[in-house]
Amino acid sequence: MLHPIEPSTTVAVRTAGRTDLRPAPAAAGAALRLDPSEENPWHTAAACRRDEAALFFAPSKEPTAARLAREEHAKQVCAGCPVLLSCREHALAQPEPYGVWGGLTAAERRVVLARRRRRAAELRTEAQLVPARRSRRQIAG
Repeated sequence: MLHPIEPSTTVAVRTAGRTDLRPAPAAAGAALRLDPSEENPWHTAAACRRDEAALFFAPSKEPTAARLAREEHAKQVCAGCPVLLSCREHALAQPEPYGVWGGLTAAERRVVLARRRRRAAELRTEAQLVPARRSRRQIAG
């Protein structure tokens, strides 16, 4: 998914009892932030940063069996990712039209978005019905 711009070396950073691989600082002597909450965007901790982008995005004319196997492997990487939900919400908010993001394929994300739109429409309809019911009760009462 998101990879460092330059294929520089990575460093092991130990935070919250676990070791993450992160890109080495660009400038020699630059301070490496050990706390992921310090102004680092969510994708700096993404598990997919260590994998090839081809795992998460389909090559052209990929056979169905190969695509399904590749997507399953990508989802396994996502399953162990500490920022899975942030990644998923990013992909749904954009919306990202291609690839596996947050453990969901593009087709799965379209289903989630359709469900969210339906639910939002249902809630709007319910909200409009509540004042109408109240006014009927006042007239009848």
